[in-house]
Amino acid sequence: MYQFWVYHAGTIGEPRSVELPSIRELAGRVGEEVAVSPWLEVSQQRIDTFAKAIEDFQWIHVDPARAKRSPFGGTIAHGFLTLSLLSHLSETTFSFTDRKMGVNYGLNRVRFTSPVPSGSRVRARFTLLKYEPIEGDGVQVTWNAIVEIEGAAKPALVAEWIGRHYY
Repeated sequence: MYQFWVYHAGTIGEPRSVELPSIRELAGRVGEEVAVSPWLEVSQQRIDTFAKAIEDFQWIHVDPARAKRSPFGGTIAHGFLTLSLLSHLSETTFSFTDRKMGVNYGLNRVRFTSPVPSGSRVRARFTLLKYEPIEGDGVQVTWNAIVEIEGAAKPALVAEWIGRHYY
């Protein structure tokens, strides 16, 4: 079974779970917004942990006192932290019971359109742009992924994200 969260136009609130028998059923969903992830908090602890992992300690990310005086009014997440959350947001949204393995294949476009303040919540919207069978019992999917910030007018990130899944 294939399970994902789906957004219904005109409704407000948390997404709901829907099941499909197989990832292969996505073939008929090209051009549709297929899923919306649950909300995820981007805490200062998450930002600090990411800063340590990539050794990027710019004050706008890790110094709350100094960042209060910035145009953002506080610390913000690294753009690459927001981008890397796509994997987690996807995993909490999609469940492929017929999938043996899935891998990131790359990105065609990425734009960091708005900063993510520490303590805010984000979620991702996934619109299927392409579905292509590949060798070795697999499919390559290209998603338009939009990371929204709860209560913000602009998204934090817009990306064309490519994944490969094998069944």
